[in-house]
Amino acid sequence: MSAELTVPPLSELRLRRSVKWRSFPAEVLPLFVAEMDYGLAPPVAAALTEAVGRGDTGYSTPGPEFGRAFAGFAARRWGWEPDPGRVLPVTDVGVGVVELLRRLVRPGDPVVISPPVYPPFFDWVPEAGGRVVEVPLAGGRLDLAGLEAVFATHPAAYLLCNPHNPVGRVHTADELAELVRLARLHRVPIISDEIHGALVLPGATFTPLLSVPRAAEIALSVVSASKAFNVAGLKCAAIVAASTRMAQLLERLPREVTERTGHLGLIAAVAAFDEGDSWLAALITTLSARRDQLGALLSSRLPALRWSPPEATYLAWLDASALGPDEEPRDRFLDEALVALEPGTRFGAAGSGYVRLNFATSPEILDEAVTRMSTVKV
Repeated sequence: MSAELTVPPLSELRLRRSVKWRSFPAEVLPLFVAEMDYGLAPPVAAALTEAVGRGDTGYSTPGPEFGRAFAGFAARRWGWEPDPGRVLPVTDVGVGVVELLRRLVRPGDPVVISPPVYPPFFDWVPEAGGRVVEVPLAGGRLDLAGLEAVFATHPAAYLLCNPHNPVGRVHTADELAELVRLARLHRVPIISDEIHGALVLPGATFTPLLSVPRAAEIALSVVSASKAFNVAGLKCAAIVAASTRMAQLLERLPREVTERTGHLGLIAAVAAFDEGDSWLAALITTLSARRDQLGALLSSRLPALRWSPPEATYLAWLDASALGPDEEPRDRFLDEALVALEPGTRFGAAGSGYVRLNFATSPEILDEAVTRMSTVKV
């Protein structure tokens, strides 16, 4: 078992200039946005330090090492062997998704999503000219019957979250195989956001969509080191194709999609995929411990809140409807307890009364946050 990662003192964390630490006054504990409090993986920090030291901070020029690094990581971690030549660097996952949708969607075309889901899904579709059609999760799982009914109307695409943020659900290989069957039957392209694929916790197994038989004919994946290695600000992700037909879609993307990828992001991603395995193992050990700690704290101090421990991510989806509907629980935790959480309504109407809590922090900060939250009366 790997040793747990440590977190800098709160006073040091507050010197960070990212959105997590600049959105609220200093007395507020920020557990809302998906940023971790751990330091960088040593290979990533070393690669970035070396680049900055030699003044290597110019424009990005992706080479073959990026595709090879991701393919090697995928093979070691998931037994999936993507073609390195079909791993296209892009600025970030959002840019990748929107640019793909622009090649699939005509103005007003329906694009299907499964809320509660990552809030930008609701924005990416209209940005690409499409219209959101919702098939909500059923008990935290994909509603395959509901998707079949909507796929029969021939929407332009389905946007999958795999693993699913915010509920932390890891879709099973059987569920994904059925999803692929339905998509092929009705000729509905799938774009799979797999940014949390490396953050599957003990007890679950991640299945990359493109590793599912025949998925390559109908699907594309968008991946990144940003969530697992906490480098979102460096701007680097990738679109992965696994068939000639879908790779041709990548060839239609404008050059800027790749050229605007962050140079330091590419350097960090290669280091993470090539050399970050041991650090990632320690991260998973740490997140598993924080998940267990959070469960114990909620049980003893906040029994009015209900949850299903996530199978992946470092994000807890908490049913706080005992404190009120809509955004009232988030507002009360912020105003009365000085703990900033993400309001469930950002993830769709099904999130009314929910909050999302980021537990990628120290045991002490997590304990203090739940202690403060427990002072909010039902």
